[in-house]
Amino acid sequence: MEQAKQMFSYNIFLIGFMGSGKSTISKYLKEHYGMEKIEMDKRIEEQEGMRIADIFRVHGEPYFRDLETKLLMELQQEKNKVVSCGGGTPMREENVRQMKTNGRVVLLLASPQTIYERVKDSHDRPLLEGHMDVAYIADLMQQRREKYEAAADLVIHTDGKDQEEICKELVQKLLEWEAGSCIR
Repeated sequence: MEQAKQMFSYNIFLIGFMGSGKSTISKYLKEHYGMEKIEMDKRIEEQEGMRIADIFRVHGEPYFRDLETKLLMELQQEKNKVVSCGGGTPMREENVRQMKTNGRVVLLLASPQTIYERVKDSHDRPLLEGHMDVAYIADLMQQRREKYEAAADLVIHTDGKDQEEICKELVQKLLEWEAGSCIR
């Protein structure tokens, strides 16, 4: 584990659509590579004293997005953290700048069907509430695709892979990227 602490002198920001595996992969990196895990949504809930769905309902999405930007600015002082970003975090250019200042941005991709299977029983996804179907998910993913891809330093496809395979690929690509030989 000590090796990972020296291996990554920056933060790893996991981005992707809700249900793409950000929380699962950040937990695995914490447990197997000794990195501290930060769940942006959870941290915001703790700071605000309310659930994300309630923040959306009471204050609106722009207020929530401002909280994300503020948190990313606070993370500039951190190192060797794996940060699981909310699905909409990379939609703001300021957020992308903040992530790239002190880290590498890794996009986790999954198919709309995979996303649906992972989130269909969740009621903690305000943007999907009342729209829990593959077609809606595919449409929303397509709307975000360009921003996600522009933000990403690296891309990892998660369909059909377990968390160990995904994390090994992620670490390998980061090491190759650092050596200047990685193709996204």
